[in-house]
Amino acid sequence: MKSMRSLFSYVTIVAAGAIVFYACSKDKSDSSTVPSGKQELSLYLTDGPTDFFDKVNIDIKSVKVLVDTCDKTRRRRDDDDSVQCKVWDSLSITPGVYDLLSLRNGIDTLLAGGMVKDGTIRRIVITLGTNNSIVKDSVNYPLNLLNGQSITIKLFGHEWENFSSGRYRLWLDFDCGRSIVRLNNGKFNLVPFIRAFIIKESGSIKGVVKPGNSKSIVTVFNATDTAYALPWIDGQWKVRGLNTGTYSVYVNGGNGYQDTTINNVSVTVGKEANVGTITLHK
Repeated sequence: MKSMRSLFSYVTIVAAGAIVFYACSKDKSDSSTVPSGKQELSLYLTDGPTDFFDKVNIDIKSVKVLVDTCDKTRRRRDDDDSVQCKVWDSLSITPGVYDLLSLRNGIDTLLAGGMVKDGTIRRIVITLGTNNSIVKDSVNYPLNLLNGQSITIKLFGHEWENFSSGRYRLWLDFDCGRSIVRLNNGKFNLVPFIRAFIIKESGSIKGVVKPGNSKSIVTVFNATDTAYALPWIDGQWKVRGLNTGTYSVYVNGGNGYQDTTINNVSVTVGKEANVGTITLHK
């Protein structure tokens, strides 16, 4: 989604090179009580889209977290990975191939969840399989991994939203446009660029672009932030994870349709701005 400055604190991804990441949120609650000494985590996956590919298929096998059981403040005290007070816990997951481009315009999916020991989450490790690919013009291309089969996300500790007693949630926004690198030999490498965000600490903009066959790209931007959306066939689009501020919405029309810009769109944390229907003309 975002492509410039982070909305919140930066965290680090270790895999396919060192990259950056940020923070996010959704509902998964029930009436049961979280046991003492435990916390329940819900980890959601969404996509920062690219218009270059038709599909981006990522083979996800498992998710685990590193918990600092000595630190219950959810604030980073150090960057020490020593074994003292640090325990690994696995989250429940439905393993398989996820098409990231299907998770755009405000759509997400519960990637992983479960009960883990209480404490500050220092790491998220996503283990990938080998069935990774991209599709362009109905042609399937292998997507190669660099530096192993896992993505390690280093957290500051405060990213998760405590939405209910003992329950925390976080969104991972997988930026496809910045995560796929085409080499000179025509092959594609996966260099993960991920950010995290919690919805209650960000705002959003949505709208509809008509006609649906305009194959438009929507850019939402101001002096410090830029985000993108690819409308569905019915023209609906949404951008989440925005800071409070005033934005412009630029619609790059395709199929011979003219571009257009809407200025002075106000975004407020916790609210959704609706720019309505944008009709393009040839």
